[in-house]
Amino acid sequence: MRIGEIAALVGLTTRAIRHYHQVGLLPEPERRPNGYRAYSVRDAVLLARVRRLTELGLSLDEVRDALADDAGRELTEILEELDADLARQEADIRERRCRLGALLAEPPGATGPVSPALAALLAQAPRTDSPSAAKDRQYLTLMDTTSAGNQEMLALLGTLVADPAVVELYERLDALAEAPTDDPRITPLAADLMAAIPEELFAAIPEDGVVVTGFKEALLAEYTPAQAEVVGQLMEAFVVRHRT
Repeated sequence: MRIGEIAALVGLTTRAIRHYHQVGLLPEPERRPNGYRAYSVRDAVLLARVRRLTELGLSLDEVRDALADDAGRELTEILEELDADLARQEADIRERRCRLGALLAEPPGATGPVSPALAALLAQAPRTDSPSAAKDRQYLTLMDTTSAGNQEMLALLGTLVADPAVVELYERLDALAEAPTDDPRITPLAADLMAAIPEELFAAIPEDGVVVTGFKEALLAEYTPAQAEVVGQLMEAFVVRHRT
């Protein structure tokens, strides 16, 4: 058979067969006096096996290893590894679809792609249109994206986030949007917010993770002056509490 004929027989392109020759996967057949390659049935069987293995997802190097072992033991090992890899991919796809499902269930303007742990945490939160609550969701997403080892902290925040009384604290903070910085509601609200934080959360936060250079200023700039006073007092109390 000529190259075009064997290519049609096994369902490959002549370009693919020539590539297999170049990489040493398929030995060059003898040539006829006219210079054309003469392929045998054995070559066709070999090419059919190559096609089947590559369709299963094996790389050309893996196919070469499999074909080199006449007993087939190497092929069995490779197929088992491929099956295990596909199982891992399948589990990963299921997890990603679960996360996508959670995102699709979120209202427009939600936080966006998050880890499974944070997605579960946010799912516990009562629904609210509070701008302050939306800011906190954004900050949690930032922490979730930029930091490692926050699973314990997220678990501890679960009780806080699920508490309906927290919504009232957010609403009190929202109410200070147009207030002056000497509003008498500021200090009591900061104290109530501090009291709502679980005691275990302080132990879970590393000492060098309480204050990040530049973050406090950037955070306070997100709020109106009176709200920034509340958040600033809360952060100062948080640092003092953590150090004691």
